[in-house]
Amino acid sequence: MSDENHALSIDIPVELRSVKSVHSIGSLQFEGDLPAALFHLQLLTNDIADWNADAEVIVVYHTNAGHLTLHDEAYNASRKIAAGNPNRDLIADLVTRGVKVELCGATAKANGWGNADLLPDVKINTDAMARTIQLVQQGFVKITEA
Repeated sequence: MSDENHALSIDIPVELRSVKSVHSIGSLQFEGDLPAALFHLQLLTNDIADWNADAEVIVVYHTNAGHLTLHDEAYNASRKIAAGNPNRDLIADLVTRGVKVELCGATAKANGWGNADLLPDVKINTDAMARTIQLVQQGFVKITEA
C-alpha cells in the first residue's frame, strides 16, 4: 500500500481555549503494556500545550487502578512483585505538565495505603465519588476511563 492510502485528514478539528476535566480511573485497559488512561492523558496534555489553552486537569484513581499512585516499595508489596511501579515516570511527566493526581481515600483505606505510600505530588481525597461530584459541580467535564 502506498502512503497516499494511509494519509490522515482531520475532518473535525478541535481547538479549545480552556479545559476543565476530571478523569475517573477505576480500572485499567491497556494499549500494549501502557494503561490506556495514561496514553489518553498524554494526548490531552499534548493538545493543551499545542492550543496554549488554560487548563485544569485532575485524575482520580480509585478501586482497581489505585495502585498506579504508589511508590515502588508500596507498589511491590501491593502487586506482589519486585520491579517497582512501571508507570511512575509517566505519572511524574503528567504532573510536570500540570495534571493533578489524586487517590480515592476509600480505596487507600481498603488497601491499607497511607500518604507515605504515594508517589510525589499525589493527594488523597475523601473518596472518588464525592470528589468527582464536587468537581462536576464546579464545571469540570467528567471523563470515565474503564
